[in-house]
Amino acid sequence: MTDEYRQLPIKNHLIGALRSDVRNAHARAWQRLARPGEWWTGQERIAIAAEARQATRCSLCACRKKSPSPYAVEGTHDTVAALPASAIEAVHRIRTDPGRLTHSWFSNLIEDGLAEEQYVELVAVIATVVAIDTLYLTLGITPSPLPSAEPGQPSRYRPNARRTDAWVSWLMPEDASEREAFVFPPGRPPANIRRAMSLVPREVAGFFDLVEAQYLPGSAMRDFSREYRSITHAQIELVAARVSAINRCEY
Repeated sequence: MTDEYRQLPIKNHLIGALRSDVRNAHARAWQRLARPGEWWTGQERIAIAAEARQATRCSLCACRKKSPSPYAVEGTHDTVAALPASAIEAVHRIRTDPGRLTHSWFSNLIEDGLAEEQYVELVAVIATVVAIDTLYLTLGITPSPLPSAEPGQPSRYRPNARRTDAWVSWLMPEDASEREAFVFPPGRPPANIRRAMSLVPREVAGFFDLVEAQYLPGSAMRDFSREYRSITHAQIELVAARVSAINRCEY
């Protein structure tokens, strides 16, 4: 449990109070996490998830977070997983200090051997774990144990993505094959949030499966004729905007 939540009372009985669609989405997320991905094995994906949790207890990350520049603090990360050093650095910085990541930092990871496809899948795993854990910790619920990894090798499937102004290659709507058609739902603009992980299409599907349960389905986001949750559209967006500001999310 992270320091900021350490003093919260444990209310594990609230798990049953979560909507069934949220609980089901979490179950699917853990299943996806345990399976081999496109670029990481199931064991590696679970290791990334474990390291994402560990990063909040890392003394180096804590010192860097307090420093005017994270690059002014040298040291070694406190780790729990056997991952390449470039992956450990990526997980810890993305988890603890995402607002100060730079393109040169990313380029160094690539030079150190982390493929851009691996980076995108790594981001997706972290996003999944953080989304679920944060909800549980905010409610005072003990985070679920990580699932056991499933055997198998990554598929190494790469869509026809190309270089743009982004740090990583993106799949463009006109280049999507039938296999990736789900990345860009018909009738909606090809938002950057969908393009961001499109180098690993399966992670786009997984991420938005979680989004639709914890936030809103795409069709409901712009339907202001009715309210789909116990709080209004305006209240949802106020919370989202505040959280984004705190996390220095420029999107």
